[in-house]
Order: sequence, then structure tokens, then C-alpha cells
Amino acid sequence: MSSQNANTITHTASDGKGILITETAMHQLARLCMEQGKDKVLRVGVRSGGCSGMSYTMDFVSQGEIETEDKIYEYQTTSGESFRVICDPKSLLYIYGMQLDFSNELIGGGFNFTNPNATQTCGCGSSFAV
Repeated sequence: MSSQNANTITHTASDGKGILITETAMHQLARLCMEQGKDKVLRVGVRSGGCSGMSYTMDFVSQGEIETEDKIYEYQTTSGESFRVICDPKSLLYIYGMQLDFSNELIGGGFNFTNPNATQTCGCGSSFAV
């Protein structure tokens, strides 16, 4: 599922929920997931720490590490590649509705998080407070 917002196409999971992922980030994540192998899924979450109090986490884990309470989201790119993103329920409270983007810029490039739940963010973009 995708939607048009400020000239940026964003995708939700196949159930219409989950993290919003821009077209650029979708292709980058699909490529990374393919490189990791079929056994891997992307775990997205938050942890205590960072200059604003909480920081985002993204890591590839094996399917065997999926916990029963984890939310599992299926994503598919416009070119047909698919991957799964998992998130624990506590992290989901802080990142629900978040948009994940990717930039190839030399300075400030990489994955960027836009979180509507954050009341404060730091300059690095990977730390926030609610």
C-alpha cells in the first residue's frame, strides 16, 4: 500500500499499518535484506540512551529471534521485492506512525527517522524524547 505525501511516495505494510517507508528507503531496505539472506528480518525499535533520551535501533535478526509478542509487517516494493519488519510492542508505542527515509547525500546521508510522537529530537536525527 502506498500514498502520495508532499511529492514523496510512502509505503505501509501489506495490512495498511506499520512504519511509513519512503520509496527510496524501500529499495535500500529490500537490497539490504536480500544481501542478508532469506533467513533475516529487519528489527526496528527504540532503546534508552542518546542525547535526547531514546534512540532508534535497526538490526537484521534471524527469523528464529522473532518473539511471540512482536508485530510483523510485510512490505513490498513497486518492483516486487519484499521484506519483513518486526517491532516489539513497547517500541511500537513510541514509533507508531514514524516515517523512515533514506538519503544518499554525502553529509547527513543514511536512514532518517521522522517521528510524529517525538517532542524533542537531537541534531543527529537518531535520538528523541516523548
